[in-house]
Amino acid sequence: MGRQPCCDNVRLKKGPWTTEEDKRLINFMLTNGQCCWRAVPKLAGLLRCGKSCRIRWTNYLRPDLKKGLLSEEEEKMVAELHSQLGNNYAMV
Repeated sequence: MGRQPCCDNVRLKKGPWTTEEDKRLINFMLTNGQCCWRAVPKLAGLLRCGKSCRIRWTNYLRPDLKKGLLSEEEEKMVAELHSQLGNNYAMV
């Protein structure tokens, strides 16, 4: 019962992503949009598992991903919310 493991294939590549792999994933996601992550590697021509593609896209490659330090406005907002809620951030 349940789902089969996504990474059973021994021929899948593991380790650091190359710039070519990043380009393939970015191009696929921008042209086709998000679909079933298990299908993405095959459709994009990658030898990675779907979970690896999902994590790479979500954490590193998304165009709307903000990287770097917080602005002064964002820091003030965090301080204000923390003074109101304390560590109960889940209430937001």
